[in-house]
Amino acid sequence: MDFDFSDDQTQLRDAVRKWVDKGYDFDRRRRIERAGGFSREAYTELAELGLSGLYISEDDGGLGMGPIEGMVVMEELGRGIVLEPLAQSLIAGGVLSGYAPAELKAQWLPNIATGEALVVLAHQERKARYHLERCEAVATQDASGWQVSGLKNMVSAGDQADAFIVPALVQGKMALFLVARSAAGVTVKGYGTQDGARAADLHLHNAHAQLITLDGLTALEHAVDIGIAAACAEAVGVMDKTMDVTVEYMNTRKQFNTTLATFQSLRHRVADMKMQLELARSMSYYASLKLNAPTAERRRAMARAKYQLGTAMRFVGQQAVQLHGGIGVTDEYIVSHYFKKLTQLEIAFGDTLHQLGQVSAQMQDTAGVFA
Repeated sequence: MDFDFSDDQTQLRDAVRKWVDKGYDFDRRRRIERAGGFSREAYTELAELGLSGLYISEDDGGLGMGPIEGMVVMEELGRGIVLEPLAQSLIAGGVLSGYAPAELKAQWLPNIATGEALVVLAHQERKARYHLERCEAVATQDASGWQVSGLKNMVSAGDQADAFIVPALVQGKMALFLVARSAAGVTVKGYGTQDGARAADLHLHNAHAQLITLDGLTALEHAVDIGIAAACAEAVGVMDKTMDVTVEYMNTRKQFNTTLATFQSLRHRVADMKMQLELARSMSYYASLKLNAPTAERRRAMARAKYQLGTAMRFVGQQAVQLHGGIGVTDEYIVSHYFKKLTQLEIAFGDTLHQLGQVSAQMQDTAGVFA
């Protein structure tokens, strides 16, 4: 199989890396974090690169690209631990493009592509415990249209978003709706997250909504799988940069009048980190390549990839902190922020233990050994 990137994909990577290196350095990130964890200005800069419209067709104002381009972009944003939730725009673009009626597409997709509208997925509920089929929010329809009531937790950048993609039950079956933040009956309570970004709890009380699709579970599973693939790619970028920072530290920090990099036992630990990183990278490729596969195959692939990435994230993050010593957990030093980002990504869209359960539940009789 050919794993080489095309010229267009390489140029896309270079453009995003240049923006991260020059336009989103650690000092700017710290300023954004202290200001609340989200910068509309920085998000607009991402949109000006075309990234918010990556999964939106050219007819709707986007770039019309696919999962591999999304993976390339998210890796580079991971290297800069960018706070602005571009992955949410990839989810919104993919879901609305694939499931929404034409009128809804025309209303929202061009604005998502230009960055004028930030639309985020609001699906998590406390009792669901990562199980997508569990939902307490309900939707009803009358002469004026659809109304949704319910509570959604940990909505990424929820108090900064312009609209939400919300699953809700219609006569016991899940459907998917778009709810504008400006709609009556919408209340948002924002807060900071562990990695310095923002999230919010979304309260809906008979909030006016637009129907995306009545086949809500299928669309929601697809949305979450886009999110998983993006999280895997972002984690690879975070781990890649964590490795660079750790190796640089070991080559400069001296102990007993010699650099840390000369101690064989520490070199072995770095080698183990590198092995986990490369295994994670291959599984991220696997996730992205399977993103357009049939539903059952795609779901299995995402669970496998997220489980392996979760294991690698925990190992690489913890080893990096230990190799740095006490400075590795200080807020002033960059590696602590990479560690927090890895911790946050590990639980995003289903933590490692949940994904292991999904892998187990989806095994065939042969468990793949003789198939």
